[in-house]
Amino acid sequence: MSNALNVARYTNVDQQKSDGATYTPKPLAEFVANQIISVFEIPKKGEIRILDPACGDGALLDALVNNLPSSTIKRLVVRGFDTDLDAIKIATSKLLSKYPGLNLQLEQKDFLHYVLNLQGNGDLFSNNEAIEPFNLVIANPPYVRTQIMGSEQAQKLAQSFNLSGRVDLYYPFILGISKILDKNGITGVITSNRFMTTKSGQDIRREMLTRFKMLSIWDLGDTKLFDAAVLPSVFIASGNCCKTLNTGGIAFSSIYETKDSPTTKSSDALKALAEENDTVTEVPDGRFFRIRRGTLANGNIPEGVWRIATKQTDKWLATVEKNTWDTFSRIGKIRVGVKSTADKVFLRSDWDDLPTGKPELLKPLITRKCAQRFRALVPENPKHRKEILYPHEATESGRSAVDLSLYPNSARYLEQHRQKLESRKYLIEAGRNWYELWVPQDPAAWAQPKLVFPDISEKPIFWMDTSGGIVNGECYWLQCKNKNEQNLMWLALAVANSSFIEAFYDHRFNNKLYAGKRRFITQYVEQFPLPKPDSPEAIEIIRLTKEIHKITPSAEAEKLGTELEELIWKAFGLNSKEISR
Repeated sequence: MSNALNVARYTNVDQQKSDGATYTPKPLAEFVANQIISVFEIPKKGEIRILDPACGDGALLDALVNNLPSSTIKRLVVRGFDTDLDAIKIATSKLLSKYPGLNLQLEQKDFLHYVLNLQGNGDLFSNNEAIEPFNLVIANPPYVRTQIMGSEQAQKLAQSFNLSGRVDLYYPFILGISKILDKNGITGVITSNRFMTTKSGQDIRREMLTRFKMLSIWDLGDTKLFDAAVLPSVFIASGNCCKTLNTGGIAFSSIYETKDSPTTKSSDALKALAEENDTVTEVPDGRFFRIRRGTLANGNIPEGVWRIATKQTDKWLATVEKNTWDTFSRIGKIRVGVKSTADKVFLRSDWDDLPTGKPELLKPLITRKCAQRFRALVPENPKHRKEILYPHEATESGRSAVDLSLYPNSARYLEQHRQKLESRKYLIEAGRNWYELWVPQDPAAWAQPKLVFPDISEKPIFWMDTSGGIVNGECYWLQCKNKNEQNLMWLALAVANSSFIEAFYDHRFNNKLYAGKRRFITQYVEQFPLPKPDSPEAIEIIRLTKEIHKITPSAEAEKLGTELEELIWKAFGLNSKEISR
């Protein structure tokens, strides 16, 4: 097991940290340390055991020790692990020079190995260590997702820590911390905020609410507090000796950039977190941030998505639920577009210029460059008007690869790229033909009307495609499974493009990326609400949406869009002019 968990990518992450790429900056370290100490009841006597399981250059340990009362320094036992020996040396030198005589033990060790080697973990190891609980644990564990870590290593980690699905390396770190935290101890952890809202985070959300007594959570959003390719969050928790589900009264705050006008000024983004709920504040670099404060809500489902609940938000969502007939999932299955894993071969805009002749298997390709509300945009740049060589067809037995001998131009072209295509060993090992797309989807479905939308955008951009084009993998698509319910597609198109759905998304999912961009992925869009389709408002919404689709783009379409907006809000029992945050 030790070799199985020696994840090469984890070592690479630590190397990046030693290069300064993901070390915790001092302001964030101070914030976490202060939050930990504010809720920690210092024992009157005995050792105070401290741990950083991925200590890097020691910034977090420094902040924690520095903010504890000086009278406790002689009682501190400070321990840290990291797989980077150079980082260990730097941290040791820095801490001992600042705190002479500190009982400090930093080791080149993998924390996950350490946890799995503790007594009570079964027979995974023959030399189990005794569990010595820590009073304080402060951490910024590495963020390494499944596709970077490698599926084999991810599966082994998942099995070892009883996780399922896509595992990020910080998941087992969090579970490991719960194992070694004293029942009265406090931990403060910096993580990616992805686990709060993604399907892959279901297990860790449930386990965190069971293994800890969660106290406070901060979603630090797009503040760009440090150089990591994640949006960070912080949680503070104590031990939970009873292992009972804990969801009540957990403070939850978030900070995200906004274009709305500020009413206050803050010295930095972390200080801004002290502002009242729904305050917009300006920081010195000119950015505006909206602060939201409330309590954690997860729909009363242990693994449910985490969101910020306030009385106003709960009332708003209750009104929507009361006026919801069904959700987008009623219409049909939301699918991601095709994925070739060799785009330069299959996706081009210059097919007419090929000396081998234009391939017969070309189909129009729908990409995010076509994104426009209601009706697809024809990209102005010719390079963005792409076609896809689509070597699949629908047969009586389902989808199959075409017989290339029937398409000589396509065959000649693909043969020129055969070496590259055959290098996709995962495709060959799956028993597929070398010239296939990796994810081709259903050829029989492309000709039918479909809703298409990009996976990431600031505002919702949904359109109805009737061209028969093939959707690229950067977009999602939805078709109606029941032929007699086609009007639901038009109703959904209207709702999806509305300001109402922006407010619903922000209330219900609480998930944004940098620069206010939202993620329109299956697990969110399938929960978008639909009003009763035979209501007077819905009937008029469907009529207007069809008309807007027909005349887009035009000034008249914009005018009808304003009328449509009011109807959608009304259909859900709301007023578009009310404060909806």
